[in-house]
Amino acid sequence: MSDLKPINFTRGIPAVESFPIDDMIDAAAAALKQHGSTLMQYGPSLGFAPLREWLAQQHRVEPNQVMLGNGSLQLLEFLSLLMIQPGDIVFTESPSYDRAITLLKRRGAEVIGIPLESDGPDLDALEGQLHHHVPRFFYLVPDFQNPSGVTCSAEKRRRIIDLAERYNFLLVEDSPYRHLRYRGTDEPLLFRLAPHRVLLMSSFSKLISPGMRVGFVMGDHELLAKIAKIAEDTYITPNVLAHGIAYEWCRRGCMKPQIEKLKALYVPRLEACLAALEKHMPDAQAVRPEGGFFVSVILPPPAPSKWVRIAAARHQLNLADGLAFFPDGGGEHFVRLPFCALTPEEIDEGIQRLAMSVQEVSRQAETV
Repeated sequence: MSDLKPINFTRGIPAVESFPIDDMIDAAAAALKQHGSTLMQYGPSLGFAPLREWLAQQHRVEPNQVMLGNGSLQLLEFLSLLMIQPGDIVFTESPSYDRAITLLKRRGAEVIGIPLESDGPDLDALEGQLHHHVPRFFYLVPDFQNPSGVTCSAEKRRRIIDLAERYNFLLVEDSPYRHLRYRGTDEPLLFRLAPHRVLLMSSFSKLISPGMRVGFVMGDHELLAKIAKIAEDTYITPNVLAHGIAYEWCRRGCMKPQIEKLKALYVPRLEACLAALEKHMPDAQAVRPEGGFFVSVILPPPAPSKWVRIAAARHQLNLADGLAFFPDGGGEHFVRLPFCALTPEEIDEGIQRLAMSVQEVSRQAETV
């Protein structure tokens, strides 16, 4: 099998052909000519003011309700430094973003997973946990969730806000994929429904490039000021140069055509992923996402994902650890398939190798 080309269903990364390199070259030159001395100097911990103002205008908030950072995950780290002491309770969806789970546990939080259904978190399970624990916050990805691909319904979003109001806890809405809707209609942002109760986090990683390291958080200005003080004490200044380049790119109106370019690139890849699952793995339970980067699959028994992952590696197919997405157990048959960075042909071949691996593991289990 060593002559096979490796196929990576591991990280949710953009396609390299999606990067707007020429536009960014022009934006960088213009930003440096216009704001060079500011962008090359230490900057305010809230970030480059013109980009904050642009984002505030897009989201109909005040600029002091916007903070920029080096990616949204670092902003979540700063929030955790502010709010979490060892032993504190935090809720996430189950499954949830594995790096967020790792970050929260590293702070000493007890992370409780709320099971995810086809239309968002299981609200009976959420309310049941709230009878025993009120979390410091509930971290969730309502749009095209990482890792499942599920989108939370409008009804559930409103009920989640009602519970947050009743039990008095913060909602942290991570929304990096929201612009990448390929079908259906947008559901309301939690932040739009209850800006006093929600911190909205996102970034330019999936729209421009991860290498930009430009993330942002929106919310109560007093809470952001406290987060900004932690940021200042951590790195003195954010990446103001990247902020300036991103601002110039946005100011020039590049965002809308870039989003359309991404949709045209990624829709055929999602369709190829779903078609390959129907063709090669009809017994698997697959989420059919309306956008984003991920399709998730529940493998048929008796094929645990940890053994399938080992078998897949022999076929030069690399899979993420499905168990890592579950904060407090579960996921023994869960597989995440990031499709955006692969061609339709690679996706079909990868899922064919996945099907072969599942069959091998199932045969071995039957003989034990």
